[in-house]
Amino acid sequence: MEMLRASAFDTREATPDVSIVMPCLNETQSLPHCIANARDALDRIALRYGLSGEIVIADNGSTDGSQSLARSLGARVVNVSRKGYGAAIIGGFDEAYGRFLVMGDCDGSYDFTDSVAMIGRLLDGAELCMGSRFKGGIAPGAMPWKNRYIGNPVLTGILNLFFRTGISDAHCGLRAIRADAYRTLGLDSSGMEFASEMVIKASLKGLRTAEVPATLSRDLRDRAPHLRPWRDGWRHLRYLFMLSPTWAFGVPALALMGVGTLILFIAALHAFGVLQGEARFGTSWTILSTFMVTTGHFAALMALATHLYGVKAGFRRMRSVIRRLENVLTLETALLSGVGLMLLSALSLMGVGIWWGAHGFAALPTNLPLLAAIGLGVIGFQNALGGVLIAVIGGHETRLTAHPTSQPEAVFPLSIAA
Repeated sequence: MEMLRASAFDTREATPDVSIVMPCLNETQSLPHCIANARDALDRIALRYGLSGEIVIADNGSTDGSQSLARSLGARVVNVSRKGYGAAIIGGFDEAYGRFLVMGDCDGSYDFTDSVAMIGRLLDGAELCMGSRFKGGIAPGAMPWKNRYIGNPVLTGILNLFFRTGISDAHCGLRAIRADAYRTLGLDSSGMEFASEMVIKASLKGLRTAEVPATLSRDLRDRAPHLRPWRDGWRHLRYLFMLSPTWAFGVPALALMGVGTLILFIAALHAFGVLQGEARFGTSWTILSTFMVTTGHFAALMALATHLYGVKAGFRRMRSVIRRLENVLTLETALLSGVGLMLLSALSLMGVGIWWGAHGFAALPTNLPLLAAIGLGVIGFQNALGGVLIAVIGGHETRLTAHPTSQPEAVFPLSIAA
């Protein structure tokens, strides 16, 4: 066993296959247990799969001597100056030598021997393997009730709805990923939302994802955890919407335009005498519905812009429906349609003014022509400006859906500041 252990940790002789990375901030109380547990996991990985390994402590500015303690216990310490849980994991992953990367907290709550099965799934072809505490077991008192019964189920449910990941525990801190797959994701979140970012971008990139049971125990620290449930829960939730143009913009756009158009259509049927009886939608409703249609159109443009940004940045694929419309979605089309609608709006307003003057400037019998003219002008203006915005996002290409010719940058402006 000692020979296996030496081969598993001696990075001077050969590059290790597996790197277990732990973020660390003042963890002298739990480090001995976690490093010993990770050493046990790597010994099991060596026995079962013949893979060597290393333990990497990604220190995030500890002041209690965690660095020297970790080194004395045989781990390699990487100093990460950028603050935050996600920043520490990214810093550790970037400096890890292994082609398989395992992440887990160093507070004693995770059992690193659960990662043995994860490495097996990666060897079988998976690119990301998640742990599931709900399948593996949660010890009494290991997870606050609001996290177990509200936070995790709600956020995991929303994530699965938005991104169709099909996993049961999106926020399990024990997971494994192939190093080459990790590098394609361009992860950038500094805080706890890093857990969601990895799963979301893995789904958008189409990585093969597996899931194995993982256990959660009470942590070994005598202080409060770094996690702040309400603050970090909100960070996760807003990140889900930031990376989902469909739900952040597309669904509201469809709802607003659909309801607004329906109201205007019914009001028009009454105005032209097609529908008899008392009109259900008067002036106030038609003004509101015009606002809904124009706002919905703006939201649709934002959905398209943010989707194309995701494609440009490299963490999502082009939707097939947009790909089929690529010959229509051009800057010239946007500008021509915008100018055309604004001219039509101006002519309509002139027509309304002429009719108004010819009838002694009396009150209009219906405000629908005026609202239609205003709506056309607003939508035209939005088309023109939106086309320029999307062209800028696309790299000043003529086609708004043009693919980048080079590899996407590794830094994504969608990451959330603390």
